[in-house]
Amino acid sequence: MKLFASPGACSLAPHIALREIGADFELTKVDLATRKTENGEDFLSVNPSGKVPALTLDNGETLTENPAILSYIADQKPESGLAPSEGTFDRYTLLSRLSFLASEFHKAFVPLFHPGSDEKSKAAAAENVKQHLAALNEELSDAEYYCGDSFSVADIYLFVMLGWPNHVGIDMSAYPALGAYCGRIAQRPSVGAALQAEGLA
Repeated sequence: MKLFASPGACSLAPHIALREIGADFELTKVDLATRKTENGEDFLSVNPSGKVPALTLDNGETLTENPAILSYIADQKPESGLAPSEGTFDRYTLLSRLSFLASEFHKAFVPLFHPGSDEKSKAAAAENVKQHLAALNEELSDAEYYCGDSFSVADIYLFVMLGWPNHVGIDMSAYPALGAYCGRIAQRPSVGAALQAEGLA
């Protein structure tokens, strides 16, 4: 498998997940400004949207979008426990959490990272992000994991996005439960290995 990723972007989530299951994969970094890979290839030929992550499978097919990619990775090694069994209610709960993270929480950050956003848009986006953070902080104040009773790909995805507020001027000290949660997740060997590989450690 080949994972196309940009350091620190949401593609860090499948990167961690692949290491979590001990997968044999190649990491190819993408420059999102030029849409070129580190090898000079045109990333648009892999994913026409130009967005990471993209996971090219051994059969040549390519998956995009984190909920799909993370689910696929988890299913490659069911004994890892990264996702509940298909067809169970717990599995649909996981899909609900992944969908929220992709369509609501992730989306809330977009104006804060977009260079063309004006100050009013950024201020509104920051408030939106803070509302999500407050809700997540309350939810994780008495829970060890984000979805169910065990570590899952939803935790990986959430952990990655909780690293973004500090880069856009949002003080995370107001959300102590999230700080403790991130501290626990950061101890996993897969996280340290992925951060180091992306030059983020």
